[in-house]
Amino acid sequence: MKHPKEEKTFIMIKPDGVMKGLIGEVIKRIEQRDLKIIALEMFQPTFEDVDNHYPKKEEWITRLGHKTLSTYEQYGYDLISDFGTNKPEEIGPEVRKWLIEFMTSAPMVKMVVQGVHAVDVIRKISGNTLPYKADMGTIRGDFSIDSPALANKEKRAVMNIVHASETPEEAEHEIKHWFGDKELFSYHRFGVDM
Repeated sequence: MKHPKEEKTFIMIKPDGVMKGLIGEVIKRIEQRDLKIIALEMFQPTFEDVDNHYPKKEEWITRLGHKTLSTYEQYGYDLISDFGTNKPEEIGPEVRKWLIEFMTSAPMVKMVVQGVHAVDVIRKISGNTLPYKADMGTIRGDFSIDSPALANKEKRAVMNIVHASETPEEAEHEIKHWFGDKELFSYHRFGVDM
């Protein structure tokens, strides 16, 4: 059993966060919560990097289609005119393609963060994955107003500044995927680890 201060998570500043000049702001908010950044790198992802980041299971891809269908129903938009179909299993692959195009459109910053309840704390400071629903004071709530309705109309992914692992298991998988065998650093933070 690991010590609570040893929990690790993965966070990535997406292309919109990089292009908005929010790298320092995101790092500042992480460190203000007494979390430690133990790995950090700016990089340009490849198609394969991002393709292997997102699940390829049919049920996950179809879920993307269901979410899109739900958004269109909520706002009374015409799904057929935008997608040519109303079948979630046919819409999902298109949405996944938009995700990959977005995530490879500019450099990103990837980080491994360590600390007490790191997974939950990073999710909390990131805010709701849908920026228009994110609380003020969160990264997404303060720096994005995007929504699935707008993104679908513009045939692109939702721009929500950061990606953050949802569970410790997902964090472990994503850290391995994005950092491989690269060194994760160990150090003490004054006033936090002492």
